[in-house]
Amino acid sequence: MEEMIEPLDRVFLQLGPFTIYWYGVLIGLGVIVGYLMASRESVRRGMPKDTFSDFVMYVIPVAIVFARLYYVIFRWEQFADDPIRVFYIWEGGLAIHGALIGGVLTAYILTKKRQLSFWQLMDVAAPSILIGQAIGRWGNFMNQEVYGGPVTREFLEGLMLPEFIINQMYINGTYYHPTFLYESIWNFIGVVVLLLLRRVNLRRGELFFSYLIWYSIGRFFIEGMRLDNLMIGDSLRTAQIVSILLIVGALLLWWYRRAKGLATERYLDPHQPARTNGNKKKTKKKKKK
Repeated sequence: MEEMIEPLDRVFLQLGPFTIYWYGVLIGLGVIVGYLMASRESVRRGMPKDTFSDFVMYVIPVAIVFARLYYVIFRWEQFADDPIRVFYIWEGGLAIHGALIGGVLTAYILTKKRQLSFWQLMDVAAPSILIGQAIGRWGNFMNQEVYGGPVTREFLEGLMLPEFIINQMYINGTYYHPTFLYESIWNFIGVVVLLLLRRVNLRRGELFFSYLIWYSIGRFFIEGMRLDNLMIGDSLRTAQIVSILLIVGALLLWWYRRAKGLATERYLDPHQPARTNGNKKKTKKKKKK
């Protein structure tokens, strides 16, 4: 006999015709926590106080657009018959790799315009990005997505999970691996690792590379368990391919920047403000007659 377990309500708040979903609330919470962490650390590192408040205004919208585009490109068959659903982001479907691409590109452009160190900014942001991802995965939980293969209730109980997680993993008559939880835990552990690496005082850029490597290793293996993968063709899982590329790319950049002497400054070195090229007016003293 099939169990009767109602999933958790996806709606956080209903205000007349406006519906606020848990998915958006949890992703927003991840952004806020990450911003507060990064903003505080940027001040500690001597960066301008408004650095991250200004950057969030540009980076977050671009990251969301890229995250959605990335997802839609690899899941176009899901939207082909009803393209308007491309804009229904509250239903889920924001790819982290797409957000990362959009966010990094935007940060690179803005740091060049404002004469800030791109690598210092990304080092400061690395733990914040990871904690945002860790919290955001619970939005997938509320939407009953990002789950793995079928398991038994006894298996989930053996993981010592609370009842509400076990029940939420009961989807269409079957229990599934809570891969959203595995990734969230991996990311939270990664935040601690990155905070410890700050004390090691790596060279600039290397904390961000550590983030890419840590996240990608976990994502590669957890992606292998998931059932709702974005695919390249019929057999290649997009996230696994991207994870491998990020690991290799981070290691190569790590080596290249050290080999070429491009990574001389360290994480704990004080922020060096950009030099201005303004012309100083020379004043001549009048000679007394």
